[in-house]
Amino acid sequence: MDILIISLVTFFAAILTFFSGFGLGTILTPIMILYFPIELAVSFTGIVHFTNNIFKIFIVGKHVNKEVLIRFGLPAILSAFIGSFILFQLNGGTIIYSYDFFGKIFNVQLLKFVISILLLIFALIELVPFFKNLKFEKKTLPLGGFLSGFFGGLTGNQGALRSAFLIKANLNKREFIGTTVLISLLVDVSRIGVYSSNLFNYDLSSYYLLGFCAICSGISGSIIGNLLLKKITLELIQIFVAGLIILIAFGLLIGII
Repeated sequence: MDILIISLVTFFAAILTFFSGFGLGTILTPIMILYFPIELAVSFTGIVHFTNNIFKIFIVGKHVNKEVLIRFGLPAILSAFIGSFILFQLNGGTIIYSYDFFGKIFNVQLLKFVISILLLIFALIELVPFFKNLKFEKKTLPLGGFLSGFFGGLTGNQGALRSAFLIKANLNKREFIGTTVLISLLVDVSRIGVYSSNLFNYDLSSYYLLGFCAICSGISGSIIGNLLLKKITLELIQIFVAGLIILIAFGLLIGII
């Protein structure tokens, strides 16, 4: 049943990215957290995201702006290594606080606390008009690349920051999409390299089929989404997805997830 549920969620999440304006990682990471330990959730989301970007790069990769790729992409690749490394250095077993609720003890671990706070921040960035309209000067591209790559490696969420910085790079629509996809793909390669080297420390035997189905479902959803439309933003879907992310983040904060 878990395989069916997460496959369907991944499939529709991949389609939903074409409608909602959210990135696949933004939608999929909190869902994965419900089924995997956080380190594995971020790692598997990264793999699904990577395969999705491979599909996209064949469609829009020829429109990449080389200057932006270098100024934004190189810092992003470097910082993705750093963020990915930190993800596995945070001690998932360290309990930072606990509380008693009607006789039941709830514990909140350090890694879950950090991820929950970052999920809340990224949900607000995607949802609140002030943050959605926040843009940066072109000279800040290297800083934007570093921040985007770092949080991509640490949490799997990078799209909001990347778009906020690249929107000022004077790219046409095709260049913006092509450059964004290639940078995202390179960040995925960077962080997956770190993820994979650390995943050997985990017993993954019970996750192989679930992870494989999620990857296949993500690719299928992306193909269907690309066929359905170019790019439509539906505010109601954005609000729903952001609300779901916030609920999951609060669940992590109070220790029920």
